[in-house]
Amino acid sequence: MNSKDIRKQFLQFFEGKGHKIVPSAPMVIKDDPTLLFTNAGMNQFKEYFLGINKPKNLRITDTQKCLRVSGKHNDLEEVGKDTYHHTMFEMLGNWSFGDYFKEEAIAWAWELLTDVLKIDKDSLYVSVFEGSNDADKLEKDNEAFDLWRKIVPEDRIIMGNKKDNFWEMGDQGPCGPCSEIHVDIRSKEDKEKVSGASLVNADHPLVVEIWNLVFMQYNRKADGSLEPLPAKHVDTGMGFERLCMVLQNVQSNYDTDVFTPLIKEIEIITNAEYGKDDEVDIAIRVIADHIRAVAFSIADGQLPSNTGAGYVIRRILRRAVRYGFTFLGAKEPFMYRLANVLTQTMGDAFPELNEQKQLIQNVVKEEEHSFLKTLDQGLVLLDNIIKSSKDKTVDGTKAFELYDTFGFPIDLTALILGEKGFSLDEAGFEKAMQEQKKRSKSASEISKQDWNILADDKEQEFIGYDALQSDVKIVKHRKITSKKDGVQYQLVFNLTPFYAEGGGQTGDKGYLESADGDVVYIIDTKKENNETVHFAKNLPQKLEGTFRAVVDATQRQRTEANHTATHLLHQALREVLGSHVEQKGSAVHSKYLRFDFSHFAKLTVEELRQVENFVNARIEGHLPFEEQRNIPMQTALDAGALALFGEKYGDTVRMVKFGQSVELCGGTHVKNTRDIWHFKIRSEGAVASGIRRIEAITYDAVKDFYFENNRSLYEIKDVLGNAQDPVKAVVNLQEENTELKKQIASLLKDKAKNLKGDLAKELQEVNGVQFLAKKIDLDAAGIKDLSFEMGQNRNDLFLLFGTEQNGKALLSCYISKELAAVKNLNAGTIVRELGKHIQGGGGGQPFFATAGGKNPAGIDKALEAVKGYLK
Repeated sequence: MNSKDIRKQFLQFFEGKGHKIVPSAPMVIKDDPTLLFTNAGMNQFKEYFLGINKPKNLRITDTQKCLRVSGKHNDLEEVGKDTYHHTMFEMLGNWSFGDYFKEEAIAWAWELLTDVLKIDKDSLYVSVFEGSNDADKLEKDNEAFDLWRKIVPEDRIIMGNKKDNFWEMGDQGPCGPCSEIHVDIRSKEDKEKVSGASLVNADHPLVVEIWNLVFMQYNRKADGSLEPLPAKHVDTGMGFERLCMVLQNVQSNYDTDVFTPLIKEIEIITNAEYGKDDEVDIAIRVIADHIRAVAFSIADGQLPSNTGAGYVIRRILRRAVRYGFTFLGAKEPFMYRLANVLTQTMGDAFPELNEQKQLIQNVVKEEEHSFLKTLDQGLVLLDNIIKSSKDKTVDGTKAFELYDTFGFPIDLTALILGEKGFSLDEAGFEKAMQEQKKRSKSASEISKQDWNILADDKEQEFIGYDALQSDVKIVKHRKITSKKDGVQYQLVFNLTPFYAEGGGQTGDKGYLESADGDVVYIIDTKKENNETVHFAKNLPQKLEGTFRAVVDATQRQRTEANHTATHLLHQALREVLGSHVEQKGSAVHSKYLRFDFSHFAKLTVEELRQVENFVNARIEGHLPFEEQRNIPMQTALDAGALALFGEKYGDTVRMVKFGQSVELCGGTHVKNTRDIWHFKIRSEGAVASGIRRIEAITYDAVKDFYFENNRSLYEIKDVLGNAQDPVKAVVNLQEENTELKKQIASLLKDKAKNLKGDLAKELQEVNGVQFLAKKIDLDAAGIKDLSFEMGQNRNDLFLLFGTEQNGKALLSCYISKELAAVKNLNAGTIVRELGKHIQGGGGGQPFFATAGGKNPAGIDKALEAVKGYLK
């Protein structure tokens, strides 16, 4: 049975049990601050488990794309080394929200596996939670045990501890006991030698967990205690790749048709052969796995970057590139070519892969090219580190700097050192790594108390489309603490006019006022588990009663002007550049807007002018705001509404219209385009391959922009003696400046030539080296020319020159190439150390390097200290 049929059969089975088949939620999470990625099928249903909202369907089934690479559920380092862990994987699941519970979940799981999919009953084992004696004092799951005992022999029921059989999504949130179903796919002979029961949860590659039936009964609170959930739920998750392994009668997930097309393509591209060498096999498995994680993330709207979720994606991609570079000899970008195979095998189930294939290829290729360049640079830097090492052990802190600053992988460092007969100071590297992690964790750590419930109000209402203030009651609140923001408080109201950050639009600010005049300022508004949460620096003196919630109208108005402008900008770009333009991200603040979009080239001045004119024509056209709330998704699409990729839409949506601009949008907007006043592009540039970014301003910011430009123009004219044509006057000054620079350069060259003879007389012999350290009056280019002039026909010269230019210090070190090799000297290393004296740093090549700093007074100390390198 091929993988497509397996996926289809699972979904149809549960559809026959009254479950609604729903599409996978995006793998990249945008509205839950506790998670970067969907790491389990239940993530998108958290609000139902917590009782915050009620689902339209009490029974649901789907296949959910998941990613586990960070936090509690981190499988990254196992990927490739074994045959059953993955970064991105599909989780087949069925859910009950307060409907059926353990009896049906267990019976249906067994029916599907044994009666429908025909898996041998004798190869299956089940586990049940044995209870715990810790602070939770949980009892054994007797209910699940008794239900399983009616289906399988007791010797196939394994009692599992809290680690294996009590499922928790994180430190806080829904949780409960679970029953895992394990499958033993070893040979008949191996089964006779060792019982499969003894290998369950023992990391045996052929005795693996295939399905986890989680019985959601509790909510883990911030203080670690458990409280019963408002209703009991079922959350099951079955590894699709592992199920395919079992049903296709192979002994590795990578031998299923989920991965074999990718592996064959990797073999063709790299001329490697799978199944002949362990290191090559691991590399191929890593690449086949990681391209899926990266491609799905990009398709969901997350580009590689240096922070947050983007950093995780970049790390995964670079891990794959590194394995290809090291073990497959891939020195040029190649992973982007795998997108074709991926879309062919998975595009039917996940159409976003087809829609975003070109973007995936462009971004992956650009990232590969960039990292391969980093690897080349890292090899040069590592070679310098090796040359400067005093023994055969390389300092761990230097290796960490290479890893942390330049992104050079530590295992590649260790591999190269081993080949050259060197070893790595692993303890020093690990110490530096842990210190950095400690700093990072300390900076980002957030402590949250449990919610203090004041009223049982499950249905929070947002009225911010129609009102900027209203009477509200505080439903619940809690205290949060972080090193970055200090102590803050989160408040949830029964209804709110405050817009929560989402869809690129920043959250509202404002204040909360009690009847007796007590005011609390709302400094931010965000979404958490589909609730609007308001942030404040303090709590009201009295929490009960009615408050007046007031949104900062000025900030909202500016933000709305920018948000509406993004819609008009989107329309303009598609009109001017073509319908291939798609929005790839946005940020809408009160002061400016940022808009990312797909396009293959830098916009010309004329194109930017056309885009600006298009938007401003719509502003001048006084287009009214039109909206339709809670209309069926298909109705909106049929009306021509643009849906943004990577966004999670419900069955009903809000359609926003300004003239011919029609989009699905949950944000707030101006009532008429005239309220934007004017639109001005501030910058345009590349974000990634095939992705451009425009930053622009509207409303008050445009007025300020023109006022400041006008003021600057008058100041320039004043400096130019009130020239009638200031542009012509500036051009004349530039031409004069260019000519003067040429004259100065000529004079400095003459000066350097004259200095050459004088300085040659000052050379001193130190341990067989012609040495000179001196402060001179030349610029950087002049010093470089002088150094190489003096080094002509010499193989024993060591120079250090210092100079002061515009209040800053400069050190330049020259070492004859022959001398650098014989004496194991490195100008880059030396000048980097000496740069500390001038409160700066630098680097360069072994024979010539420079350092700049802000402390000219330290030049003399550096000139004195350099003598130590010749002793």
